[in-house]
Amino acid sequence: MGTETVRTAVADEAADRRREQRGWYFYDWACSVYSTSVLTVFLGPYLTSVAEEAADAEGFVHPLGIPVRAGSFFAYSVSLSVIVAVLVMPLVGAAADRTGRKKPLLGAAAYVGAGATACMFFLSGDRYLLGGLLLVLANTAQSVAMMLYNSYLPQIAPPEQRDAVSSRGWAFGYAAGALVLVANLVLYTAHDSFGLSEGMAVRICLASAGLWWGGFALVPLRRLRDRRAPAASDRGPAREATAPGLRQLAATVRDMRRHPLTLGFLLAYLVYNDGIQTVISQASVYGSKELDLGQSTLIGAVLLVQVLAVAGALALGRLARHYGAKRTILGSLAAWTAVLAAGYFLPAGQPVWFFVLASGIGLVLGGSQALSRSLFSHLVPPGKEAEYFAAYEVSDRGMSWLGPLLFGLTFQLTGSYRDAIISLVAFFVLGSVLLARVPVRRAIGDAGNPVPEKI
Repeated sequence: MGTETVRTAVADEAADRRREQRGWYFYDWACSVYSTSVLTVFLGPYLTSVAEEAADAEGFVHPLGIPVRAGSFFAYSVSLSVIVAVLVMPLVGAAADRTGRKKPLLGAAAYVGAGATACMFFLSGDRYLLGGLLLVLANTAQSVAMMLYNSYLPQIAPPEQRDAVSSRGWAFGYAAGALVLVANLVLYTAHDSFGLSEGMAVRICLASAGLWWGGFALVPLRRLRDRRAPAASDRGPAREATAPGLRQLAATVRDMRRHPLTLGFLLAYLVYNDGIQTVISQASVYGSKELDLGQSTLIGAVLLVQVLAVAGALALGRLARHYGAKRTILGSLAAWTAVLAAGYFLPAGQPVWFFVLASGIGLVLGGSQALSRSLFSHLVPPGKEAEYFAAYEVSDRGMSWLGPLLFGLTFQLTGSYRDAIISLVAFFVLGSVLLARVPVRRAIGDAGNPVPEKI
């Protein structure tokens, strides 16, 4: 009877874990439409047009009395949101670990972001300041929410399941992004048939992403559960947990110095992920300026990347089960290098080859990001999940200016976007070297976590 009771308890625990994991997947499903439809496709051109409507005769707007070119307002707003997120994430991460109450913080961040995105429906005429404010709120909230969401991974999945669970989360996100983008593109391209102006169609697309985000966020908020906070002696000095953002981030990095192998992985991730983010952000510039491709081709390529990233994330997750996450990530970085080399030789004016390039990006994009997240989760000391994932998210978002800087400088010096795109190979080569030097099995043990059989 005792054995049967134990078996029942184990089965119940496994069922609860699967239910929580399914809820966790749905946050990626909920928020990824913001990144795809809002940031990647619609908001940049539309907010720029609103700022241009408000500009003076010289093409400047004047937020807080500061002269800003209308064409730069969107980029500056994104940069401001990154700065705010870098200040806020360490504070929220430390508070989450200190109290053990991640779910209320996740809910607050999710609904601030979803609400700000839904309110973009009111972005019309010359309301560029409203657009900038909503963008900063939404982008900051998304960063904070993703940090909290990622920090759940080591709590909801045992070590041997994390690669697969992380990959499924990314796949859910890319699937949702593709689904909503298809619906948005139908509305946008056929807006006359629906009796809508182009501006109204864009505003509906923006607001629908917020409604989708807020609606599906209910699923993880119902299924995820809070864990008891660790004892005060395990959390470090209380003054660090309530420090201002940059001081808290510095405290986290000081704590990481006690786990230098974890810090070594984070450095490798910072380098190669900067390359990934730069390819994502500059691919459309390369396609339009160097390859003379139209907007419809570029949007179609974005959609293709979203669809194939689902299969890529799941496929690389399966490879990780056989070869380990580290080897699979290294293989994906080699594939990224090959994609960039192929991109250098793409002929201009031939969309089919750009779609081939987009296919390659899609197949390695989701998997390299998902496996990086799951591998890092093994390297986080127990009880410091949110705090360490705040540093992870800061390295993702706060340091993503190095790649664009190299891309811009290379183009400035050579006048060639082909040279600019091939220069990004440096991030993948250096990132691979740094990652290869991290003994991940020892790093996991040093962090106080069980070492999986395959890693």
